[in-house]
Amino acid sequence: MFYTSTRDKSIKVTASQAIAQGISEEGGLFVPCELPRFSMEKINSMVSMSYIDRAKTVLKEFLTDFTEEELNYCVEGAYSAEKFSSPAIAPTVNVNGNKNILELWHGPTCAFKDMALQLLPYLMTVSAKKTAEGKTIVILVATSGDTGKAALEGFKDVADTKILVFYPVDGVSPMQKLQMTTQEGQNVAVCAINGNFDDAQSAVKAIFTDAEIKAQLADKNMMFSSANSINWGRLVPQIVYYFSTYCDMISMNKIKAGDEINVVVPTGNFGNILAGYYAKKMGLPIKTLICASNSNNVLTDFLKTGIYDKNRSFYTTTSPSMDILISSNLERLLYHMSGEDDKLVADLMKQLSVNGKYTVSDTLIKDIQSTFNAGFASEDEVNETIKTHFDKFNYLCDTHTAVAVKVYDNYVAETNDDIPTVIDSTASPYKFSKSVLSAVQDGKAPEFDEFEMVDKLYEVTNAAVPAPLANLKNKKIRFNNVCDKKNMSEMVFKLLDL
Repeated sequence: MFYTSTRDKSIKVTASQAIAQGISEEGGLFVPCELPRFSMEKINSMVSMSYIDRAKTVLKEFLTDFTEEELNYCVEGAYSAEKFSSPAIAPTVNVNGNKNILELWHGPTCAFKDMALQLLPYLMTVSAKKTAEGKTIVILVATSGDTGKAALEGFKDVADTKILVFYPVDGVSPMQKLQMTTQEGQNVAVCAINGNFDDAQSAVKAIFTDAEIKAQLADKNMMFSSANSINWGRLVPQIVYYFSTYCDMISMNKIKAGDEINVVVPTGNFGNILAGYYAKKMGLPIKTLICASNSNNVLTDFLKTGIYDKNRSFYTTTSPSMDILISSNLERLLYHMSGEDDKLVADLMKQLSVNGKYTVSDTLIKDIQSTFNAGFASEDEVNETIKTHFDKFNYLCDTHTAVAVKVYDNYVAETNDDIPTVIDSTASPYKFSKSVLSAVQDGKAPEFDEFEMVDKLYEVTNAAVPAPLANLKNKKIRFNNVCDKKNMSEMVFKLLDL
């Protein structure tokens, strides 16, 4: 299998080239030139498999320049039992009737990003040996909270790599910040920026494509790559868990092989739901992909109108990983749904960069709407959903999952489309203890520090506290750097000691 760029389809690279490079030279994103097709017979054969074997079955179709031994090394290393608190890796839990939750947060950083970022360092190491032997790869990351810690944990002390993470100074939860600023490892560095996630992400993309900066790195035998979902190696592992949850639904007797399901995804950067789209195009019987946004509802507006406009108020919410107004992975969807029109995509992305908005044709948005639905949840609705689901079903959602649950409930009320549904649960509620505790207690959260909040939330709900979060309590802060967006390139060189 080969990969091309969303902005120049004359480009053709291998999987390992796409993963090592991260982003195409002209700023486009790598996408598969064609997608593999899975028959229902093949999907049904995966039901009895472990998560590791399901992952190998899907990934070998995309990583065709990896040997069987290399793929085994990567997948078995990423999803080993000691890294995940659930033997299922990503268990599917029935909440009520046709409502099922796919728990993606049982990894070492208690967020769905672990599903990809435990695997990416292995993929990157193998890819670098094939395409960039002898070079040090500098992983540059912008994060709205969860990607940063998951990437740091995945890449810590990985040979021939350095990882630099930038996060918005006031745009992550206290627990997320603590996870990053206490990170261990000799090849890691963390810096806050004065601004929001979009500021960090835009600056990272600009650094990636700056010829002068890349030349300076090359002089030191270094090259940039990414652990954000702009990197295909971040996205492809996420396709796996949609096949896995479908298999689990069969095992749970919630569906029969061949039955359609709906999938609901809380998303800001559009990567998690795009992986579901790829699974659908590969043959997984997904009827509708429901995109759930918080108050930063730029994706909801686009999917309903065809107008993407980031020129709007930015809200800092209790679901910070979705506090995003520039959704990078939407570019990949536009490429596929427009009939691989790279010139159109390049033009739309230029309009977004220059004017902060673009409009797609009526035909294109109607095609997108045939697969996608969308909605958003306000902060009050998030709080109400957390409390209602805990009181009714004894199921504790984090703030991001609650966004998806509320959007799904609204979707069913509006459409009566109540077929078996999987809702992505993207983080442990203990990553957002204050917000979740406040919701469960009708806004009456006490003024505790972060770990007192954890203890109180456990006392009130009896939901298990993940060990990786409990163990943060006495860890020493290592990183307290702060910079402005315009100074990020200088900070990169400072953190690299160049």
